[in-house]
Amino acid sequence: MREEHLHIAQKMLAQMSFAPDDKILDVGCGAGWLAGLLVDKVPRGQFVGMDVADEMVSRARKAYAERINVMFIIAGVDDIPWDDNFFNKTISVESAYYWPDLAQGLREIFRVLQSGGMVWILINLYKENVYAHPWAEKLAVPVHILSGEEWCGLLAQAGFVETRQARIVDTRPVSDGYQSKWFRDAEELRRFRAEGALLVTGRK
Repeated sequence: MREEHLHIAQKMLAQMSFAPDDKILDVGCGAGWLAGLLVDKVPRGQFVGMDVADEMVSRARKAYAERINVMFIIAGVDDIPWDDNFFNKTISVESAYYWPDLAQGLREIFRVLQSGGMVWILINLYKENVYAHPWAEKLAVPVHILSGEEWCGLLAQAGFVETRQARIVDTRPVSDGYQSKWFRDAEELRRFRAEGALLVTGRK
């Protein structure tokens, strides 16, 4: 995850501002790679990573065992085991299209955010980027493929305001010899990256 998504994640983080006492929730944290980019930005705050995969959470806990302001929990976004109005930032990178119930997940994020808190969702699999659509057949679990407008609509239904969608383009070069099960050839990957990842945001 870190290798494939670091480039676009860094571009997203560059659009954000951080305070030393921020409380950040990472939904779909995997092995905790995003914590490595953020924990030093919130030395008096807290970073909580959440994932449904216990093996990933176990790896993350081992990697950050010495950091007192970082913790990882096993949970799904449809039932976040946390108090209301606690976090002021929620981030999810390349996870949201897996959520079983998108509307419920966004309601839960809204619940645990403080007033004025922001949600930032970054995904590569969305309706406008047709080059990612074949993933739906290759992935082992069901996924949701929504447009940017539909994502913003769900955010608004959950109570968020100032909803916004944008694209983050992956500008890394692609070798002509590229081979992968995810794309037919190097040219298709170039077109996928040029289309960009979808970033949707909203404020509580």
